[in-house]
Amino acid sequence: MRLLETEAAARLGEARKGFSRAALSAVYGRSAMAAADRGDYRALLQLAGDDRLGVWTRLFVIGVPVPRAAAEEAFAPFGIDEALACGLLVGDDELAAGWGAQFDDERLLFSDQLPNTTGGRTREHVLGVGGASKLLMDATLRHPVGSALDLGTGCGVQALGLAEHAETVTATDLSERAVAFAELNAAVNGAALELLQGDLLAPVAGRRFDLVVANPPFVIATPGGGWTYRDGGREADGIAAELAAASAELLNPNGTMQFLANWLHLEGGDWAERVAGWFPDAGVRVWAVEREKLDPLDYVRTWQRDSGESHDAEQAAAWLDWFESAGVTGVGFGFVNVRRIDGPTEIVCEEARHAVETPWRDRVEAWFALRDKDLEPETLWQAKLRVAEDVVLQQTAGHGDEGWDVDRQWLQQADGMRYAEELDPLVVAFMGGCNGEAEVRLQVQLLADTYGAEPAMLYAQLYPVIRRLLERGFLLVA
Repeated sequence: MRLLETEAAARLGEARKGFSRAALSAVYGRSAMAAADRGDYRALLQLAGDDRLGVWTRLFVIGVPVPRAAAEEAFAPFGIDEALACGLLVGDDELAAGWGAQFDDERLLFSDQLPNTTGGRTREHVLGVGGASKLLMDATLRHPVGSALDLGTGCGVQALGLAEHAETVTATDLSERAVAFAELNAAVNGAALELLQGDLLAPVAGRRFDLVVANPPFVIATPGGGWTYRDGGREADGIAAELAAASAELLNPNGTMQFLANWLHLEGGDWAERVAGWFPDAGVRVWAVEREKLDPLDYVRTWQRDSGESHDAEQAAAWLDWFESAGVTGVGFGFVNVRRIDGPTEIVCEEARHAVETPWRDRVEAWFALRDKDLEPETLWQAKLRVAEDVVLQQTAGHGDEGWDVDRQWLQQADGMRYAEELDPLVVAFMGGCNGEAEVRLQVQLLADTYGAEPAMLYAQLYPVIRRLLERGFLLVA
């Protein structure tokens, strides 16, 4: 299946030149674009005319029809009859957008329009650039690699981003229509992709890559579903478990895999243990981050709104009954970062529902880089540590009979992950001496003298905390 032949897609790419986020801001102003981003198109309706930029803006940003004559000029050298034949435009004397079109940086990506705005329902629906895809784009590592893979490419947004720093990019999708949109968008944006149709990992069986990304159809248990872009056809959170289990065999040495996922919170269980149990016993280092958790009812409502099915009470009831029968108390959403290593698997699962400094890729790079370092007790004993510049110590105190009494002390990061870490007075005293000049062994000896403790025993008490503070970026090796 092809939406357009290569030559026609190239002409469409030529026609859209000049239609970019930067051009819109330059011509219409940043305030007008900021308002449009919030769904307020009043300024654009007044400013966008019948010139090329205005026609494309009215069709694909505002979503209003344009006169056929204006569209013919704005789409040249791509013909209006071609646009009508492939579904890009619909209408007669007045033409409207048949597809959606969104920007990713300066790339333009075509897709189907949102199902909750068109009311259309087709298993082959192809999403455009959404919140989940933007999160994955923000988290994806961007250093040069030889080979990259995008699993469940949809309209091709991740694959086109990978093409900027990977020598070769392979993209797969179960949906024939999704592969067709990805092929079209590659041609429109002048990128070369290897596109394969098939279920998840099947098209690349036996192959390995330097970087793998996936925004898979991770939505959990949708009775009466059928949306290829979101329903993976696996039970519960099985699609994420499948990706995790395959990670070591899918990656080249030191390769990285990053994917979005939903996972179940089960009554009496720990989501972190559930996610950790998906991975092989050896060969990977994993950082799984939960960004939000929804209770079952909010989860069902969210995805019914997404597909325009909020009116379907029977579907909602069946969905909620399934959650209840399975003992589901909530559904977590987040992303998983995997690095191929030699040796036993190492897994860290954590919640980070607070605001984090973006791009996330900087946080991911730092997380893996730190864990490549030797942080064993013997090494840190001789290390010189310093407090990171963005860290402050905060305290609360209650007033008693003898004045103010500090009852709580914690560290807070202003940047990066913006962690907060509560400390006891001993650790506060240790960190007070972390100026990058004294070795840890000397600091521990001074504290031991002050507290009347044995240095070896005191270090055994402090080491797990010191390591955690290093891993979380509160302390740095000088």
